[in-house]
Amino acid sequence: MTLLAVAGTGTEVGKTFVAAAVLQSLRDRGHPVAARKPVQSFAPGDPSTDAHVLARATGAAPTAVCPQHRWLPRPIAPPMAAEALGLEPFTVADLAAEVFASEVPADALVLVETAGGVRSPIAADGDCLALIDALAPALVVLVADAGLGTINLVRMSLDALRGHRVVVYLNRFDHGSDVHTRNARWLQTREGLEVVTDIEALATLVELIAR
Repeated sequence: MTLLAVAGTGTEVGKTFVAAAVLQSLRDRGHPVAARKPVQSFAPGDPSTDAHVLARATGAAPTAVCPQHRWLPRPIAPPMAAEALGLEPFTVADLAAEVFASEVPADALVLVETAGGVRSPIAADGDCLALIDALAPALVVLVADAGLGTINLVRMSLDALRGHRVVVYLNRFDHGSDVHTRNARWLQTREGLEVVTDIEALATLVELIAR
């Protein structure tokens, strides 16, 4: 399998939307795909968790995307949610091992979505960066907002992700916005980054890496 990671410059930048859209595009192109959300915290009673959204894009069950024992009905960082719920702490190694042990279709492209920002806590002993390091994905898709402040957040996230191949996806990109277009151009020309603003273009890039 080819393993990819989707990370964000922060919370609510649209990681799940981007991940699901890319998976759906690849699936429509005939590629075997799978999604993994190693752990998720959410508001109690939420009928559309990240696992549900990713499951719809891949045709899998939500509990195949995120193991049932990693569903934490408390909308705070996963290790904090586990503590608040009185559950045993879990480690980055626990989460990585469950990703590697999960059953996926032959030759599948497996997309692993993290939680919050790159340095957000995801386990008792580490953050999303530590999980990405443990997974050693072929590509990290860094999802960022396209507007004001994104250059700073992208640069800080990339400092943390040094050593990984990263493509920046500017979400909710408006080609008519001067700020959005200038941000994209700056990241490409001044920072020398791979920047994508279109889901189909991102899917094509992922497709090439998976070959």
